[in-house]
Amino acid sequence: MSFVITRTMLRAGAVAAALLVSLPSAADAASQTTTCSGPLAPGTYIRVVVPPDAFCFSDGPITILAGLDIASGATFVLGSEQSPGSTGTINGGVRATNPRSVQIHFATINGRIDIHGGSGPFGGPLCFDGFCLTWNAIEDNQINGAVTVDGYNGFWFGFIRNHVNGAVRLNNNVLEDPDGNEYVTNTINGSLSCFGNDPAPQFGDSEGSPNRVNGSVKGQCADIH
Repeated sequence: MSFVITRTMLRAGAVAAALLVSLPSAADAASQTTTCSGPLAPGTYIRVVVPPDAFCFSDGPITILAGLDIASGATFVLGSEQSPGSTGTINGGVRATNPRSVQIHFATINGRIDIHGGSGPFGGPLCFDGFCLTWNAIEDNQINGAVTVDGYNGFWFGFIRNHVNGAVRLNNNVLEDPDGNEYVTNTINGSLSCFGNDPAPQFGDSEGSPNRVNGSVKGQCADIH
């Protein structure tokens, strides 16, 4: 079964679930932090926090001025590969510790992306006909900062079609799907290092192309460069 089809089906379930959740209070210019548990409305926010085990979802456009923080067991979804178009800007970077799922599409991220750990391949709010699984998808973004994804243990992880100004480190991501680590079609103005991933980074069914790296390539990613 193609995982692209599975993700599309699950997104339909996610939209239906999101419509049942009340909108969070939007941050205005005087607010410091918006806690997101449910849909995140288009607009400008100072800082956004997704609390433990929560599900925060947006199609944008959003602007975050001082960073996005994703807590243990939480899910954050911004945009979709099925709906091209700018989803907004995240200034101050993205930080996640043991997240269930981090999905960011078609955004500009000014600052680091740091994702450490995960909460397993199954469960969470992204379900279709009772089938629930987790994944990270960092796709089609402009990232002005270093990227580290280390120790994610979801079902699938795609790092695809990003333009990165900074070093990229994708290490120790042990996933359930046999073609779970798809790191392809990226342009990286910095180094790329990949160690301890299982399965090894590959093209999978992404139909992607080798990465263009203007720096050193170390470890498992040498095979997709």
